[in-house]
Amino acid sequence: MSLAPGVFGQQNAQGPPRPQGQSPASSARLKSATPQTYTAEQIREGEARFGAQCGFCHGKDATGGESGPDLTRSELVAKDDHGDKAGPMIRAGRPNAGMPSFNSLSDDELNAIVAFLHSQMDKFAELGGGRRSVEPADLATGNAAAGREYFNVAGKCSSCHSATGDLAGIGTRLQGLNLLRRMLYPTGNRNTATATFLLPSGEKVVAPVASEDDFSVTVLDPLGARQTYQKSAVKVKIEDPLSAHFDQLGRYTDADMHNVYAYLESLK
Repeated sequence: MSLAPGVFGQQNAQGPPRPQGQSPASSARLKSATPQTYTAEQIREGEARFGAQCGFCHGKDATGGESGPDLTRSELVAKDDHGDKAGPMIRAGRPNAGMPSFNSLSDDELNAIVAFLHSQMDKFAELGGGRRSVEPADLATGNAAAGREYFNVAGKCSSCHSATGDLAGIGTRLQGLNLLRRMLYPTGNRNTATATFLLPSGEKVVAPVASEDDFSVTVLDPLGARQTYQKSAVKVKIEDPLSAHFDQLGRYTDADMHNVYAYLESLK
């Protein structure tokens, strides 16, 4: 079950508006408006079913994943009474917002998922504080114009990336901490590094890198088996498309990071 921001009433995911300058962590969390009781068996079944079908997007504990929002702070779940609002939403889905329909769920299965959602919402509400994760608002302190300047000039990010190419719409696909993580640690293509060896025999070997340390490099042969070479015994050159990102970590100031984040967040 994948929900885009705005589905399940996420427009005001932190509850009532907070006074200006007040930390999100000090705002009260949403909780079920109508007291509801579910059996332990229902909640356990709902946890397993939610984890299997919804956890990839929303996290197994329903507090949000890379592409799905935190359902423990959903206004619709808070206002739901034994599935009267959440149930129809889950069955019908919101395909235009990225959420498929789940018409095949039986009434018992649907009720179990609803029971789990209410159980999670009320559990986290009891912990106090407004949240247990970093909010997009916490990161939105940068200047997008300054971030664009850094992206194109100082950081030289535009030598590999394009706002109208590979990064087009990234501010819609990723929000908050997920966007910052992707910006700082883009591990999705981590296995694209290649090593070129010149062996003592004169043979040249080019292979994908499996791992590397200060003394050795391990590569994958054509059959996928690992081969380790000592750097002291061979001449090796490693080309890693992500190395520029790791080098950049040592140069970023806090202002640079927040400015670039603000620029990427603006690429809708």
